[in-house]
Amino acid sequence: MKHDREHILTGNLRPTIFRLAIPVLLEQLLVFGVGFFDTYLSGHLGDDHANATTAVGIAAYMGWLSSLLFGLVGVGTMALVSRHWGAGERRAANRMLNRSLVLAAIAGFIVASGMYVSAESFAGWLNLHDEARDVVVAYLRIDAYGHVFWALSLVGAAALRGAGDMVSPMLVLGLVNVLNMGLSYNLVHGIGGIPWLGLDAPLIAPLGVDGIVIGTVIARVVGGLLMLTVLGHGLSGLKLRWHELRMDRVSSRRILRIGVPAGIDGGIMWFGHFLFLTVIAKLDNGTGQSFNMAAHTIGIQVEAITFLPAIAFGYAASTVIGQSLGAQNTTRAFHSGNEGVLQCSLLAIVISLVFFSQSDWIYAFMSDQSSVRSIGAPALRILAFVQVPLVIGIVYVTSLRGAGDTRFPMLITITSVLGVRVPLAYLFGIVWDGGLTGAWIGMCSDVVLRAILLSIRYARGRWLEIEV
Repeated sequence: MKHDREHILTGNLRPTIFRLAIPVLLEQLLVFGVGFFDTYLSGHLGDDHANATTAVGIAAYMGWLSSLLFGLVGVGTMALVSRHWGAGERRAANRMLNRSLVLAAIAGFIVASGMYVSAESFAGWLNLHDEARDVVVAYLRIDAYGHVFWALSLVGAAALRGAGDMVSPMLVLGLVNVLNMGLSYNLVHGIGGIPWLGLDAPLIAPLGVDGIVIGTVIARVVGGLLMLTVLGHGLSGLKLRWHELRMDRVSSRRILRIGVPAGIDGGIMWFGHFLFLTVIAKLDNGTGQSFNMAAHTIGIQVEAITFLPAIAFGYAASTVIGQSLGAQNTTRAFHSGNEGVLQCSLLAIVISLVFFSQSDWIYAFMSDQSSVRSIGAPALRILAFVQVPLVIGIVYVTSLRGAGDTRFPMLITITSVLGVRVPLAYLFGIVWDGGLTGAWIGMCSDVVLRAILLSIRYARGRWLEIEV
């Protein structure tokens, strides 16, 4: 991949975007594997698996929120590192890395503390009661312990990608995901004794749903420490320097000037999704079970197979855009986002066909409860129609952020999520009694509108002139 970093500014654009995206795609597919695997484990825990699946799904939303908030630092880091790297200003790029890690640690601590304290209130807002509430609260509080290390991993990865190193983040975060799956499986089911050593009793008793989240926390701690080790060795040209690990007004302001709108964007996006989640929760009111929530959780985890590759191609385009703008090559910067959309859309078409034709099989595989399958499969067929718009929106918004354009995407989020997704989900899902399929019509409408607005913003090209 050293060859790729040397030719980001000069190589043929199509293979350059593809080669940059592949390591991130592999990493993102492992991320998908973790969510898919955790949901699968929770869906086969016996009679209480609906509550376990709900806990995994809600924790995934909280984890998504934390990633969005860490993006407050990561988006600014990647944009600035890539600009300096493209301009040949290596010392400035390293300074941004080190300042960003300090900000990441602070953000991680704030998120972890807030998540632990608000876990019970969060479950109450979603109208969860009795055992379902207890399972979710315990799960979220355990999950909070890993977020400082997760913040360091994500921001360190953003800096490395800005410098054109896609392989190191893939290796670190890929290892985290593989470790997560292995630990979670063994902790859920327990680890048996070793009779030939005279240890007949189980080494670790089965932990059930708690084993899923404990595996996640351990893996994130390992990942954070490993990311710091990689940066400490400076293999990609970016190097952790202890004397640079401090706050300074100028660097922090530059990072946050880009990152704060992205963080607000993420916060609004999450709040809108939280409101949307309350609509889903209301669909189960009076049933005593969380069938709609479990079906929603499975569908969103499955849709990640589209979402995550879009992030990969978005990061690839963003790296080329940032470095091209640093090198004053606006033409190459403009074509990079379009190329990322084209390549990822081809994948999205295939996924759409699979979702539409195999929705019954997908839900049968992910859950052994007929009520969850009967609710989720028809809704997934509706979702199949918006996978291409989903890709378009994600790649373009990631590309715009790579150029430092974060304010306009924030306005789009306010319009589409709060003005379209939530009201239409409530209207179609609850008022008109459309159930999960009706609620997802609101979600799909949001996806389409975002794709249209972001495409217009990108095509106009005003983001090419933004100073960072």
